[in-house]
Amino acid sequence: MNILFVGDIFGKSGRELARRAIPPLVAARAIDLVIANVENAAAGFGITGDIGETILGYGVDVMTTGNHVWDKKEVLDYMPGQTRLLRPANYPAGVPGRGSYLARTRSGEPVGVINLMGRVFMTPLDDPFAIAIREADALRAKTRVILVDFHAEATSEKAAMGWHLDGRVTAVIGTHTHVQTADERILPKGTAYLTDAGMTGPYDSIIGVTVDAALGRFLTAMPAKFEAAGGMARLNAVLVTADPTSGRAVAIERLNLSAAEVDALAAGAVETTRI
Repeated sequence: MNILFVGDIFGKSGRELARRAIPPLVAARAIDLVIANVENAAAGFGITGDIGETILGYGVDVMTTGNHVWDKKEVLDYMPGQTRLLRPANYPAGVPGRGSYLARTRSGEPVGVINLMGRVFMTPLDDPFAIAIREADALRAKTRVILVDFHAEATSEKAAMGWHLDGRVTAVIGTHTHVQTADERILPKGTAYLTDAGMTGPYDSIIGVTVDAALGRFLTAMPAKFEAAGGMARLNAVLVTADPTSGRAVAIERLNLSAAEVDALAAGAVETTRI
């Protein structure tokens, strides 16, 4: 079973590249399920119902989020009715939405998806480590294949979650920093791990934001209006291959594709390779 996880889709350029990239990737790599983090899909801050439905139309099966999930007020009306849009499971009880979902592949096989958020340098939510076990145990009664999006700032916290869930879930994929890491591996008990999947969006930017605005804040310490950058985009993603019987990962591969490489893939001219 092949699961594609698309790193944070950021703004219009990220959405456009995801639209162009996901269908040919699904065809070329025999993808069974597509998951994407969408918390920055609406102009770099949040998600709306219209944009969520558009992204599902690209071939995304489950959408995950993180600390920017509430940036657009429209999500409060959208999320309760769209079970395929997740928010971190460790938000307190009573918060709209859900933190896990039982998806189905194109052939009908069940896949669990869990969304969690870290607490180091982040909003202090409920304990993600305890809730990870709770959610994984609940899903394991229905499927052996479970992927976790751990939206966190600190590398150490992400690594700790990978080891915490080794053997309990198929994959732990980090999000939030928008910078793809190069530490993909399969842990000893069969869990695929990557500290951060990266970002699908404007590459000539500071983690998606226009350079002048973000750099100005560092140089002057003065407030600045952040806007999504435009221009050249790249698609960051990770492909996890799982044994559906055991739930163990058998392979993990990072993808880092330019817009030109995506278009060539769509034209059938090239095959994606490990970066």
